[in-house]
Amino acid sequence: MKNTVENSFPFITRKTPMKNILFVSSSPSGWNSYSHQFASHIVDDLKARHPGAKVVVRDVAKEPLPHVDAAFATGRALPPEKRSPAEAEALALSDILLAELEAADVLVLAVPMHNFGVPSTLKAWIDHVVRPGRAFSYSEKGPEGLLKGKKAVVVVARGGVYSEGPARQFDFQEPYLRAVLGFIGITNVRVVRVEGMAMGEQALKNAMASAKAQSEKIVREFAQLDSSPDTTLSGALA
Repeated sequence: MKNTVENSFPFITRKTPMKNILFVSSSPSGWNSYSHQFASHIVDDLKARHPGAKVVVRDVAKEPLPHVDAAFATGRALPPEKRSPAEAEALALSDILLAELEAADVLVLAVPMHNFGVPSTLKAWIDHVVRPGRAFSYSEKGPEGLLKGKKAVVVVARGGVYSEGPARQFDFQEPYLRAVLGFIGITNVRVVRVEGMAMGEQALKNAMASAKAQSEKIVREFAQLDSSPDTTLSGALA
């Protein structure tokens, strides 16, 4: 995978080999996107330290997913044997996407901010994978995420500064991603913010330096988590 961000981030070899990495990219700018660059670099480092790991790439901007329809909505609540041909067809792609997520030890998301939220292409992916009975369940105790034990690394990029200050109230990107991942059981989430990129040359330099520092800090945190007795996954950089 192409590496466009200089200075490799340090990783610590873990006791348990990482087997599967799912990289979901959602920027229409491709390699010109800072979220894509940093996330790709993370995947490169993970792969270098876990040569046996399989990397599955879903570029939902380059290959957009269909939005869910009526057949999807009705079919997802039915067992496979009771679905109509149209419902089965509507859920076929969703089954593939869910299988990729279920198999992943680490999920890496590259997410630019679009109108204060996530790209519609990423929202379509979320709609396909957040399914009852597979990603979450309901009981008398309320909802429960079924994809526990995974780690998520989220790289968010935005032109302004939304992590603090007056624009914070407009951030429907990071809080939403944390909420939806937590809802399906992925609570070990680390975020790198590349923000303020449209606020001048110096602001861009500061954003890149800050993102690198965040990444290095998250690596250390993941390394500490992976050294605990009940840890089963390798660390990831965000």
